[in-house]
Amino acid sequence: MNMRKIGWKKMLIFVVAFFIVFQIAGSFFFYNLAIKRGPKDFLTGNADLKVSAETMEVFLNGDWRQWVEEQDYEEMKLTSRDGLELMGYYLPAKLPTNKLVILTHGYLGHAKQMGLYGQYYYEELGYNIFMPNARGHGKSGGDYYGFGWPDRLDIIDWTKHLVKQLGSETEVVYHGLSMGAATVLMTSGEEELPGQVKAIIADSPYQSVYQLFAYQMDRMFHLPAFPLLDNMSVLTKARAGYSLKEADALNAVKKANVPILYIHGNADTFVPTDMTKELYEVTKSDAVLFLVDGANHGEAFVMDEGAYKAKINDFLSIHLPSIVNN
Repeated sequence: MNMRKIGWKKMLIFVVAFFIVFQIAGSFFFYNLAIKRGPKDFLTGNADLKVSAETMEVFLNGDWRQWVEEQDYEEMKLTSRDGLELMGYYLPAKLPTNKLVILTHGYLGHAKQMGLYGQYYYEELGYNIFMPNARGHGKSGGDYYGFGWPDRLDIIDWTKHLVKQLGSETEVVYHGLSMGAATVLMTSGEEELPGQVKAIIADSPYQSVYQLFAYQMDRMFHLPAFPLLDNMSVLTKARAGYSLKEADALNAVKKANVPILYIHGNADTFVPTDMTKELYEVTKSDAVLFLVDGANHGEAFVMDEGAYKAKINDFLSIHLPSIVNN
């Protein structure tokens, strides 16, 4: 009997040790997979990111790409609160205006990809436009991706920097896509959000990083979130300075005082449409929800460009009535 007890104890110790090693190794694996800066081959061929042939053609070869390349941008630099050198592109409007849109890109993207939207703001609404590279992206510093949480303070600091240059009468709109949408939503709950920010447009946002990762771990790897994701969150806090649960847009919009337009595709399986619906339902400020049938993740603008622009025009005509050109 004693030998059996000793055997069971050894087995228990082995199982516990294996579990601990698996959790530690798994935390580093998923941190390197999702958070650490670098190529993300696991997303290649992901069915949840598949878009229509029409959308892909616009993304890859649309007229907006030539427009982006033809513009004479001012390259701006800003040092973040934790010492990273951030970089972005500023383009003054054709005619003097106090209107500015800050366009925030998605995960693994870069600033000029938001030229798809920037062309509309510049050519049709007469805006000044600014397109920053998020930390870890493009020409900005950082060896990790912030998924919106440290980036929210970067956007606030960019806003203050631009308002200082352009004048205190500047009126600012944030327009973000995917991770960029979550970023601008996360700013909405900050007490230090500059008063010049008059409206937020969030296209295909997620709620919290933890919730997004839990959804993707189940969908892509068939793994439960707990405890692996919680351990990864501890590692992310140590290495990148934020935890996955504190990076929470849902909590932020509960405190928002800036009007928000939510946009999402009804066919989005990468970031479920229900995330945006719940964000809309709990938003403290004035909010509008616009859903595009048949659109997958980040596809709404191309799938129904006319309705997309009309919804933005209506939204801005209410909250910044001098913006829309008649």
